[in-house]
Amino acid sequence: MRMIPVFLAVCFFLPIASLLAQSQEADAVLGTWLVQDKNAKVEIYKRGSKYYGKIVWLKEPNDEQGKAKVDKENPEEKLRSRPILGLEMLRGFVYDEDYVWEDGEIYDPKNGKTYSCKMTLTDKGNTLDVRGYIGISLIGRTQEWTRVKQ
Repeated sequence: MRMIPVFLAVCFFLPIASLLAQSQEADAVLGTWLVQDKNAKVEIYKRGSKYYGKIVWLKEPNDEQGKAKVDKENPEEKLRSRPILGLEMLRGFVYDEDYVWEDGEIYDPKNGKTYSCKMTLTDKGNTLDVRGYIGISLIGRTQEWTRVKQ
């Protein structure tokens, strides 16, 4: 008779513990990341249940004239005057499992193009493989970003 309450408690708390662990895994990507070229830092944050990222630091934030760099390659003319610093370049990622975020997009301000994107956390959470691609992920390019210690 004593086993029934223990069994019921385990049945109740085990799914809750599992959801909490999955939530911690999903949020492991949050923070600031130094891009592979070491010329920018991107802060990844959560909005609702999706993950986004914006440029929070540039090695060279100004152009040759000393003015803030802008999104001059954007295909939409009205967006070409927006600053690169603060630009949201990662959009709409959903946590899958095993430290993989999918179904997102990455915008490259160097060429004004947006690509499908997948992110994978590796190296004990200190490295983020960011893969931009067209169509299927086999056709694309991966960059290795490094977590910035705060």
